Amino acid sequence: MSLLQVDDPIEQSSATLKEQPISDHTSSNSTMSSRTANSCVQGRVEDMAASGLPPPTPFMNDAFDPFDRDFAAKRRKDGDVHCDCRTPAHADPGSSQQSMSHTRLRFRDRVRHFTWTWFTMTMATGGIANVLAHVPYQFPGLYALGCVFFILNIVLFAFNVAMISARFYLYPSTFKASFLHPTESLFIPASIISVGTILLNISEFGVGDKTGPWLTDTMIVLYWVYCAAAILGSSGIYLIMWSTQTFTISQMTPVWIFPAYPLLIVGPHASNLASKTSPSAALEIIIGGVVLQGIGFMVSLMIYSAFLYRLMTQKLPKESLRPGMFISVGPSGFTISGIVGMGQLVPQVVGADFMGDGVLAGQVTKIVANWAGLWLWGLAFWFFLVSVFAHWSPATRGTMRFAMPWYSFIFPNTALTTATFAIARAFGPHHHISTSQRTDLASASSQPGLPALNILGCVMTGLLVVAWTAVFAAMLRAVYLRQILWPQRQEDRDEGGWVKKDDDGEDGDEGDEEVVVEGEGGEGAKEGVRKVRTRRPSMLGRARERVLRGAEGGAGGNGNGRGIGDANGVQKRRGVEEVV
Repeated sequence: MSLLQVDDPIEQSSATLKEQPISDHTSSNSTMSSRTANSCVQGRVEDMAASGLPPPTPFMNDAFDPFDRDFAAKRRKDGDVHCDCRTPAHADPGSSQQSMSHTRLRFRDRVRHFTWTWFTMTMATGGIANVLAHVPYQFPGLYALGCVFFILNIVLFAFNVAMISARFYLYPSTFKASFLHPTESLFIPASIISVGTILLNISEFGVGDKTGPWLTDTMIVLYWVYCAAAILGSSGIYLIMWSTQTFTISQMTPVWIFPAYPLLIVGPHASNLASKTSPSAALEIIIGGVVLQGIGFMVSLMIYSAFLYRLMTQKLPKESLRPGMFISVGPSGFTISGIVGMGQLVPQVVGADFMGDGVLAGQVTKIVANWAGLWLWGLAFWFFLVSVFAHWSPATRGTMRFAMPWYSFIFPNTALTTATFAIARAFGPHHHISTSQRTDLASASSQPGLPALNILGCVMTGLLVVAWTAVFAAMLRAVYLRQILWPQRQEDRDEGGWVKKDDDGEDGDEGDEEVVVEGEGGEGAKEGVRKVRTRRPSMLGRARERVLRGAEGGAGGNGNGRGIGDANGVQKRRGVEEVV
């Protein structure tokens, strides 16, 4: 009988683990009796015995680590559905990822990790085109540069659609898993937002006298289609989150606002499209834009309070999550662009009897929109400054590793830039814009505006173009270095296995897993039970690892099957583990 001793630096009081004797290690027909139905340790020893390999050594080295992620993946690939081992809580995740970096994967294997976060790339690209369309100081090549980003955005969007469709076709289970994953599901609205930015760019660069009325009529129809998609997508993602996932305030980031983003770009889209349609159609577009923009901003505003509470109680997010802080800039920025832009058009599109006195109603609406925009512009700039200085420490240390949410450096700040141009126009000197002039793309941005804010917006535009180039280059570099499109490197970490399921297959907040221990010396503890009160993948990994070790301890004869606790809020009594 061989004795297997595990020395764990955290679990100092670990019980001695015993194995069943292996009768004939050289015979291909020799097998071990089953002791733990879900234990990867048993499966490993069976493979060794069947292959004629010698028994395990008295210590557990890396080559025979039963909780090694690569080994578990291989077991599942070979058809062992019971093998669901996780990396131990005390293990160094960097070592596992470093070893994976030297592994060769096929193209289809990398496609499996093409997540919804890739649509943040098209969001940012379309946002750059949107900013270039609003620059007040026109120069030769500005329109062409905006068209370049507009066309590039369409190409990148087609690439994203093809890649994520290939992922779901080759691995059908990942489609449902992406909707239920606590992180990746938050970025599903990025695909809807990408469509919205393309429609917005078409209104800015395509609709006009050169294309004719057919494109204008088409864009009006697509505007209402997008409004319906934004409402359904935003509310649907939130409902899925609220019914399948559990979050704590310590996990809160501004990414929670992201499902509301499809609603936030309706206002800017409405202001651009309404300036190029008939007054009757423009008024309908503006009313719809105000309604949806209000929904998006109010939902975001309520989540703002949770974010501030999280900052007050838990300090800043982890360095890898801090780029998401810029998402808090977007709700105010897009609302300013939409409300101010639509407010300036209202006096030109309402009838004489609108709200009793159309002229007075139009002017009052315009004034209220301007002052409300200025009020929100201060809020957006405050969140921008907080987000910038939150990156001072990791940026100076060079500890930030690329991830697709880095495009949060771009897209929300395009909203702040266009908002700056809108405030400059609203509070600068004006000349009257007739109905015929509303068909000209440059009519709104040709207002003189406040020079200081216009210059500030132009500086921000230049910085955004540079930042987009840097982030895009960093993305290509990360693909080459296998930092993304690689297992356990993106927002799909532990996808499909992060949530515990009950015995009936239904998802639940709590679930009991029974591990029956059979064999010699196993009478002291017949079972180990775990109750998991969290959905975090790391916690689930710890719970499973400790239950397996507790069951092995009982089979070895220590009499109680007790696992080993640590300082992470874990309590154990007689084989029962609760993760609070």
